[in-house]
Order: sequence, then C-alpha cells, then structure tokens
Amino acid sequence: MSLDSQPSTRAAPLVFFERRELDRLLSLYGMRVAAGEWRDYAIDGLSDAAVFSVFRRASEAPAYRIEKRPALARRQGQWAVIGQGGLILKRGHELDQVLRFFERSRLSVVK
Repeated sequence: MSLDSQPSTRAAPLVFFERRELDRLLSLYGMRVAAGEWRDYAIDGLSDAAVFSVFRRASEAPAYRIEKRPALARRQGQWAVIGQGGLILKRGHELDQVLRFFERSRLSVVK
C-alpha cells in the first residue's frame, strides 16, 4: 500500500489574527473594559475566518463580533463588525477603518 492511497489527515488551515491586529483589538477591548462597557472576550480561529467576540456579560451572546475573512479581501473587504442579531454594522479593507465604528462620537449611552 502506497502513501498516496491513504486519506489525507491534514486539517484545513485556520485563519488567525496577526500580532499587530490582535494588539489593536486588545487595545480597543482594554479601553472599553476601563469604560465599563465590555467584560469578556473570545477569540476563534476558523477555517474561513478569525473572530474576536466581545461580551457585556460573560453569560450572554456576544455584543459584537469583529471578523477577519480573507476570502472577501478583494470584494467588500476582509474586516467586519457584526452586531448581536448578525447585522453587519461596518465592513472594510482595513482594520482601523472598521474599528472607527467604536469611536466615542458614534456610541452614546441612552438614559
């Protein structure tokens, strides 16, 4: 039996954040934690996307997901901010451009 006839045991490559991207995401997360808005996060590396999820409370669904999908890089952009209902709130080619969604002027507390 030759090695060519055996099924491949390699898993599909996963998408991950690069170091500078992760630094930028964690910086934003730290600012929001300091402001009392976010309390937890999760990072997932999937076969088609890397996902940074942020939570207001650890027991809830993520308040926002910041996704990197390299397959969309030449189309509408590989970066997206997705809200709780799955609605795409911001999409773009550059991470900093997409993270502008979280600037103070756009988010205000309703009393």
